[in-house]
Amino acid sequence: MNFYKYFFLIFFSFISFGQNNFIGSVERLSVEVDKFIENDSKIEIIAKGFGWSEGPVWSNKLNALLFSDVPNNIIYKWNEKNGLSIFLNEIGYSGIVPNSKKTGTNGLTIDHKGNLIICMHGDRRVVKLNDWQSDKVIPIVTSYNNKLFNSPNDLVYNSKNELFFTDPPYGLKKGDQDELKELKFNGVFRLSPNGKLKLIIKNLSRPNGVAISNDEKTLYVANSDSKNPVIMKYQITEEGVISPEIFFDGSVLSKKDRGAFDGLKVHPSGTVFATGPGGVLLISSDGNHIGTIRTEVRTANCTFDTNYKYLYMTSSKFLTRIKLIN
Repeated sequence: MNFYKYFFLIFFSFISFGQNNFIGSVERLSVEVDKFIENDSKIEIIAKGFGWSEGPVWSNKLNALLFSDVPNNIIYKWNEKNGLSIFLNEIGYSGIVPNSKKTGTNGLTIDHKGNLIICMHGDRRVVKLNDWQSDKVIPIVTSYNNKLFNSPNDLVYNSKNELFFTDPPYGLKKGDQDELKELKFNGVFRLSPNGKLKLIIKNLSRPNGVAISNDEKTLYVANSDSKNPVIMKYQITEEGVISPEIFFDGSVLSKKDRGAFDGLKVHPSGTVFATGPGGVLLISSDGNHIGTIRTEVRTANCTFDTNYKYLYMTSSKFLTRIKLIN
């Protein structure tokens, strides 16, 4: 991407501030939503101009939000004081492995030491940023049984420093039919602190967003397949996961609202904030859909800041947020 395109992306993001840039609404299906969102809270557009915004994560080290622009191969930074800036450029695809789609990073998370961990959509691996002051990355995991991953998509750590991540084929030009696809399945993996990699789920068509319950007993996985739009839950064990169960079935919603199940985050209350048909669904821990933050556009992922003051959402070409009750 050339200098002028960078300039206009930043410029148009900044000129929007100071105006009333709002979008969408909050659908309240239960009074439980009132515990999370005030009646007068609005969905605020805080930056715009992206190809497809994804993978938001809050960094305490930077006191800022980081997120991916997948098609444009950029990680952006946003904070209240300085607004939008480019954090890492040409990150996610470097050409070190075959990939004709050449997309950038996707899911981001922070490990127990405060390091940025990155799903490299284009380079088909998971890496760690070596130094917050540079663009050098260290591979964490690059293959399974000597076969390249499809395109690692989303990831989450538990308190044991085990990394769970999904590997759908969205980063390959022809998806499942791509001649560069080496794995016959689209899996969910667990990487132990000692470097041992284990395939824990292989029967989902499009495993995408992944999250862990607060008690760390349940793994949630979003399946972003229009033919089977569900969020699954599994019991986490020492060996992997057991007892697969549909946590939420979005078949009815997907027929009337745009968007597929994608990113997931778990609130301290246990409520799951799930991007999907219509925007961001609030689903109680018992699987009851209590409301939707209706973003009007397809929303890929979401995250909270440290104090759960805001929910930040990567919504198509926008970065949005809504104030929460905390």
